[in-house]
Amino acid sequence: MAITAALVKELRERTGAGMMECKKALVETNGDIDAAIELMRKTGLAKADKKAGRTAAEGLIAFKASDDGKQAVMVEVNCETDFVTKGDDFINFANSVAETALKEQPADIDALLATPIVGGDASIADTTKALIAKIGENMNVRRFVSRSTDGVLGCYLHGGRIGVMVELQGGDEALARDIAMHVAASNPACVSEADVPAEMIEKEKAIFAAQAAESGKPPEIVEKMIGGRIKKYLKEVTLLGQPFVKDPDQTVEQLVNKAGATVVGFERLEVGEGIEKKTENFAEEVMAQAKGTA
Repeated sequence: MAITAALVKELRERTGAGMMECKKALVETNGDIDAAIELMRKTGLAKADKKAGRTAAEGLIAFKASDDGKQAVMVEVNCETDFVTKGDDFINFANSVAETALKEQPADIDALLATPIVGGDASIADTTKALIAKIGENMNVRRFVSRSTDGVLGCYLHGGRIGVMVELQGGDEALARDIAMHVAASNPACVSEADVPAEMIEKEKAIFAAQAAESGKPPEIVEKMIGGRIKKYLKEVTLLGQPFVKDPDQTVEQLVNKAGATVVGFERLEVGEGIEKKTENFAEEVMAQAKGTA
């Protein structure tokens, strides 16, 4: 059967694949478009599996909230390069994953991956594989966080790379968004001093004690120095203790107190956080290829 331009065009529209890939599939299936689609799916998933070991540390944070603003989710979807994050395919996929998470409220990431994506029949895991095959980069729906409240939820997204949700009792959405912006910029460890894990405090005490001991001061003075350093440390790592980014003359605690509000909690996601990125040494790579060892 002759492989016409119209046939190739139809296959491209149905699969989103490149022209040469569509033509090759049609040739192999003698112009049977349904068989070509099946073949492309099989080879595409095989390609996706091969890419699964590659580091995906770029990506986007996507956010979705319910119409009443009482429920919200954020998801981190990763890819290999910043270039891909600017494409409509990847952006739409990330937003659909967030919409699915909001609608279905899965218990964990495995449940989310097994859930059919909004607007489609395939699971998020299979949809991810299909997108890997189409775009040619490894991708990963890495994690999500969700909150529901009878109070106020505020969200702030910074360039698609940092996302924050803040939950308040009292106050309003504008205040919650301002505090979310602060969390994005200052990255506090927790809300208040009472929330700081004991092991974090003990670790800092040990560091401060070693530093203070070198001063040669009497033990009682050293003890006071350690106490002062810990007090300062707690203000630095807690949301309520930090100077508010939009008005450093007041702390976040003073800001929320003036509004008659309480910070219940927050969620902060940053793209690639904790992922070990591979460092490329192109000079070594070229040298290895020249020696025939790569």
